[in-house]
Amino acid sequence: MTEFWLISAPGEKTCQQTWDKLMAATTRTNNLSTNHKFSIPDLKVGTLDVLVGLSDELAKLDSFVESVVKKVAQYMADVLEDSRDKVQENLLANGVDLVTYITRFQWDMAKYPIKQSLKNISEIISKQVTQIDNDLKARASAYNNLKGNLQNLERKNAGSLLTRSLADIVKKEDFVLDSEYLITMLVVVPKTNYPDWQKTYETLAEMVVPRSSNLLFEDSDSGLFSVTLFRKAIDDFKHKARENKFTVRDFQYNEEEMKADKEEMTRLSTDKKKQFGPLVRWLKVNFSEAFIAWIHIKALRVFVESVLRYSFNSLDSLLLQINPVVVNISAMLFSRRYGLPVNFQAMLLQPSKKTMKKLREVLNDLYKHLDSSAAAIIDVSAVTTLPSAELILWTIRKH
Repeated sequence: MTEFWLISAPGEKTCQQTWDKLMAATTRTNNLSTNHKFSIPDLKVGTLDVLVGLSDELAKLDSFVESVVKKVAQYMADVLEDSRDKVQENLLANGVDLVTYITRFQWDMAKYPIKQSLKNISEIISKQVTQIDNDLKARASAYNNLKGNLQNLERKNAGSLLTRSLADIVKKEDFVLDSEYLITMLVVVPKTNYPDWQKTYETLAEMVVPRSSNLLFEDSDSGLFSVTLFRKAIDDFKHKARENKFTVRDFQYNEEEMKADKEEMTRLSTDKKKQFGPLVRWLKVNFSEAFIAWIHIKALRVFVESVLRYSFNSLDSLLLQINPVVVNISAMLFSRRYGLPVNFQAMLLQPSKKTMKKLREVLNDLYKHLDSSAAAIIDVSAVTTLPSAELILWTIRKH
């Protein structure tokens, strides 16, 4: 599992200084993490009310999109079955592996135009991923039904002679057919009981045809024998066979039914093969789409939280310096300032398991001078507080 921490820190005099400060603290002396700048374009800030509402909505959307990404990935593994070693090579984003995509992230202007409002972009992503989720459910249901029906037929043709289908074992010439008086029975005999069968089968009931038993098939434990007798002796023969630990299989030779079963298995197998290729391609394409959408949601959340935590706090501080009373109307001023400067640096950290604890301590120490009331670590599904640090952090786990 590869884990990334997506961090937003308030800008120094320049964003480059923020970056240099992080690099000096985490890589140049102690190699705590591998760091990458995470590029977020100048998005439309919008109003304070919209931003506050989006903060909650994006958290929910983040969880939903992540769940769809995981479902598509898991179903890819299910579909590939015995070729699960090929799962990773099919789970790509924009044609590259996930680590490369994340570390070289660039906003997709074509899919998510930055001229659109933040709310519109989030709605575009929501509709897109909801459609993927719905399509996945429909495709998975159809393929699973097909696969299940085929597996049921395959199970009938596998396993013990006591339960498996006998249609692909027996032949027409093994039976006495169309006789008013005679019938051929099929009996499963444990291999250890072969001598007993040969000695006793003619006397298990009256009117058993002498020397009529033939071994038709064997597996590792048992053999399938045929025996011919008069129809009126069927019940007595079954009873005596059971007493001797021989199992009579209920089987009637019907060429049309056997042919239909074989044709059904051939049809299901052919349909599965036909659907397999297009389904894998669909999963590959839509995993990429869902994963890309997920990382864009992360970028949106970083942007929104950074504006709310850094820019709004800075505005409050400035207004307080001018006139404490003015701060009461700062929210209204903010809501009208669509061009409010946003000063933060988003950064992607890749820690190792051994350095995670130390890295958290370093980040805490690095940003302890900031306003602790705005501090937060925002994990995939939960929000907790990172004491004494004004920092936004998401973890992105790649399994």
